[in-house]
Amino acid sequence: MPLDFPHRRYNALTAEWVLVSPHRAQRPWLGQVERVSPENLEAHDPACYLCPGNERAGGVRNPAYTGTFVFDNDFAALRPSVPEAAPAEHGSLFAYEPEQGLCRVICFSPRHDLSLPELPLAAVEQVVQTWVDQSRDLAALDDINYVQLFENKGAQMGASNPHPHSQVWASGHLPNEPAKELATQARYHADHGRCLLCDYVTQERVANERLVVANEHCTALVPYWAIWPFETMVVFNRHVAALTDLTPAEVAGLADIFRRLTTRYDNLFEVSFPYSMGFHPAPVDGQPHPTWHLHAHFYPPLLRSATVRKFMVGYELLAMPQRDLTAEQAAVRLRALSDTHYRAC
Repeated sequence: MPLDFPHRRYNALTAEWVLVSPHRAQRPWLGQVERVSPENLEAHDPACYLCPGNERAGGVRNPAYTGTFVFDNDFAALRPSVPEAAPAEHGSLFAYEPEQGLCRVICFSPRHDLSLPELPLAAVEQVVQTWVDQSRDLAALDDINYVQLFENKGAQMGASNPHPHSQVWASGHLPNEPAKELATQARYHADHGRCLLCDYVTQERVANERLVVANEHCTALVPYWAIWPFETMVVFNRHVAALTDLTPAEVAGLADIFRRLTTRYDNLFEVSFPYSMGFHPAPVDGQPHPTWHLHAHFYPPLLRSATVRKFMVGYELLAMPQRDLTAEQAAVRLRALSDTHYRAC
């Protein structure tokens, strides 16, 4: 039976709920209309601080790189060394902890104008391999307990530079969202003796209602509990905990899925589709985490068109997330799109 009436869906990964209101997708829209990002970017921008050979803040000049390029963020949110915390009084409402770490920027290629879906597959594989290498490098550092890889694509998602790039922040503490997922995955395993995401992806592949693209190694789907209109999750078919555990075949498989999925995003409204993407690997705190299953989240804001976006305000901020499009409807639309980028047609 289609769930075309207001209902709540349970997010098994965070133990939270989302309100789904399919009938609201028909309401008229008189709210904010976004400007579409220009798509006439040059292959090299002399004013871009991420392009090869250009100068960054503080006078550092980028090398003439030809593949991926990694550097320590010039305006890092985390620092390798911070002052020690003063002892907090018992029961204090004003406790704090120092947070140390490292932040790096990963440019996908020297091309200023090509995001993931428009890069050759071999170049996307190089990006994925760089993510693996950076994860391994940062996880080996003392006092690092979590490595968060993410990409903000588009000005609507806070990207300060259109040159395609991602970031990696390595921190001494486990952040909030992975901490929720660590608890739910451990609890599910304790209750059922099996991995939560192994069970979930198996059932999704059988149901085939929310799948978008899949291959031998990975499955991209709209989660049953999705919050953002065209949110997706990429899950590995094999039980694997971290990017550093991937085989060469899985690296290639992940690159294939990312390229096909992001191509569909761009094709949906024929625009360079904005999103925030991030991996959730197991913590690197020296402890075993056999219940953790590696996955990545895509959170795109666009709702009805290239110029109408979803806002998390009002009820969403004060009560619980709410969405107007069911996960099944979103999956049907994404799945039906071509693997060929609209600008290549």
